[in-house]
Amino acid sequence: MLVQGIKSRPVYGTLKARPAGPLHLFVADGEGAQAILDMAAGAPAGFFGKAHIVYIPGGAAPKAYGDKLAALKPDQFYQGPSIAAALPRLAQTLATARMGTQVYLAGTEGLIGQAMKVALEAGIDHTSMQTEHRGSEARRVQCVHCKGITEDVRTQPVVCAHCGLTLLVRDHYSRRIAAFQGVRIDAEEPGVIPPTEELFP
Repeated sequence: MLVQGIKSRPVYGTLKARPAGPLHLFVADGEGAQAILDMAAGAPAGFFGKAHIVYIPGGAAPKAYGDKLAALKPDQFYQGPSIAAALPRLAQTLATARMGTQVYLAGTEGLIGQAMKVALEAGIDHTSMQTEHRGSEARRVQCVHCKGITEDVRTQPVVCAHCGLTLLVRDHYSRRIAAFQGVRIDAEEPGVIPPTEELFP
């Protein structure tokens, strides 16, 4: 369960089909596929004929998820190797999207945050976006010292993948960069670092 009470963190809901609109754009990773499949069970006939699905497998998600999403017969289906590889495709699709396009984001917080950032930059109104968190609670962390991003952070503290500093992962979430903030944990007492614990499974 995601930590409650973090005011800066977005609020996630449950995907619901919005039949109106010229395009239904789905972006999901890992277990986010199940959120789409759950929503599809109540969607009207022909709904996915106007849908594009971008899916990134991973985590503990069953390999069959990709096949199940393709079986919904969306207008377009893309299965990519990583979030980074999928984001340019998402940006390209949104660049030609018409007014009323609906965006559905499901899966990890890292995927949702990055995809939402791309959608907002493309001019998609936040009321046209739905989000549902599924899967890992791992965090995407920006080191405030080198500005590097460390993905899939599960421990507290964590070593920055870019500059090597040991970081305290703060609960402050930045929507602008779709990441939590990490600050040097031993800045006041160099070398004094608490034991590492897995806090974000």
